[in-house]
Amino acid sequence: MADLKLIQGDITQFSGDAIVNAANTGLVGGGGVDGAIHRAAGPELDIACRKLHGCPTGEAKVTPGFNLPAHIIIHTAGPIWRDGSFEEPKLLRNCYENSLKRAVENHCQTVAFPSISTGIYGYPLDKACEIAVSTIRHFEATLQVTMVAFDEGTYRAFEKVM
Repeated sequence: MADLKLIQGDITQFSGDAIVNAANTGLVGGGGVDGAIHRAAGPELDIACRKLHGCPTGEAKVTPGFNLPAHIIIHTAGPIWRDGSFEEPKLLRNCYENSLKRAVENHCQTVAFPSISTGIYGYPLDKACEIAVSTIRHFEATLQVTMVAFDEGTYRAFEKVM
């Protein structure tokens, strides 16, 4: 069972085995956490992402961390919230589960997650927090997982669920 803790901060500063990037399906640096990770990792990340030929929603792919303190970046494309009836909960759960699987496959002991899909993709924060915490806590592997909340509102929402 994965061990879960919560911090508020900048995921690009996480010093551990892996960070998860809330990416878009094209794996081209966008806004929010994705843009911050691409800027911090350096131009090599763009080249590595192009070689992966995108990432379907709910899946997860891996690149080196390049200029980041984390060794690898696990890219996952979260669902865009419409109204909850377009498999958004299942797809979001898949993001967390597939990212955790990539962490295990890459022999990680520590992994940090942002709040996936709750920014520009509009996933309701309370619902997203419940899915994230439940999926991580029920994942069957020995991993130290850190949820990294960028702002106080996200931190409070995760704190409430945890």
